[in-house]
Amino acid sequence: MSKLSFSRRRFFKVLGTGSLVVAGAPAAAAPGVRAVQDNKKPDTNIADASEVPRNKNSMPGKYPGKVSRVISTSAIKDNQIIEDQAYLMIEKAMLDLTGERRLKKAWRKFVSPGEKIGLKVNPVAGKTLTTSHAVTRSIIKQLEESGIDRNDIIIWDRRLMQLHETGYTEENYPGIKVMGTEQKDDEGSFYDADGKLYGEKMIDKDWYYWADVEGEYDEYTIPYMVNGGKYSYFSKIVTKEVDKIINVPILKNAGATVTNAMKNLAYGSVTNTGRLHAKLWGETCAHVCAFAPLRDKVVLNVVDGLKGCFNGGPGANPQFFCNYNTIMAGTDPVAIDRIAHEIVVAKRIEEGIQNKDNPRASAFLDMAEALELGVSKREMIELNEISLV
Repeated sequence: MSKLSFSRRRFFKVLGTGSLVVAGAPAAAAPGVRAVQDNKKPDTNIADASEVPRNKNSMPGKYPGKVSRVISTSAIKDNQIIEDQAYLMIEKAMLDLTGERRLKKAWRKFVSPGEKIGLKVNPVAGKTLTTSHAVTRSIIKQLEESGIDRNDIIIWDRRLMQLHETGYTEENYPGIKVMGTEQKDDEGSFYDADGKLYGEKMIDKDWYYWADVEGEYDEYTIPYMVNGGKYSYFSKIVTKEVDKIINVPILKNAGATVTNAMKNLAYGSVTNTGRLHAKLWGETCAHVCAFAPLRDKVVLNVVDGLKGCFNGGPGANPQFFCNYNTIMAGTDPVAIDRIAHEIVVAKRIEEGIQNKDNPRASAFLDMAEALELGVSKREMIELNEISLV
């Protein structure tokens, strides 16, 4: 996988080969013009993503196309995740990914003392299916053992309320800041004394994903969107607060596809996303990750696949919960999601929900590969599987 800058010349090359026109995926536009997609898709500003040159941390990172998967059937007992086992699984995955013998050296390939490290968790489905605290605490412990001060660690997601509801509080994680873009005050209001949304203070209007589609939001919904219109602004958490991001998604389905690394990043980092689901779900997953605040800061993905779901996702539907007994690590979010998609689809087929994989369900991965965010083609991915007793 080439790590050359995704230049405007490259954009034309992709357009010329038709690589982006896959299962309804968008095509790129000429320089300085909004990306003109096929007739079924709204225009977006994806062409603007190439304005900022890549750096050494840019996706797909240090290990393009490599995924380390650790499986342990003893990681869950009496429906509870065993933290010591989660720690061990993450350790094994990190050592396999990096080829290092010492865990500290493995982590120091991605983070350094003095950097602000953001852990992007996923509390969307509530207490029953949040990024597990066993996994989050294990990552924090390994970061500290690698020389990272816990005062330099931030746990974050889009909605501060959901973080608090699922136990991600500063009381439970002393010394670590917990942040969300959308916020309420102690009285439960989204608005300050001047009638402005608290979330507006958390968005960076210098960075945005523009799409030619609008949503209709009511008085209840708009606080969760922060703004309406055709702009989805990036959170200041990713543009200003953190130097590096460790993505910690949960292995879940979204219909016949997977919601994992890229969805966790894209929809958790920008505002005004309700309008994007119907027409641009896959495009948003790929496009938002192509902008510098994510492309250049997400250095590692650690997938919490201990518990997950295979249907009814990404919300919490207990009848469809399952134990995947899996931890995955990789710098390449596209390759990670390709393997995650395989796991979820295999479970759905096993449960009789679908008969076979639909290539359109993973079209967003082909879009992401065309944007040079990672490797989508399964035959090009190196998957190492480690089984623990």
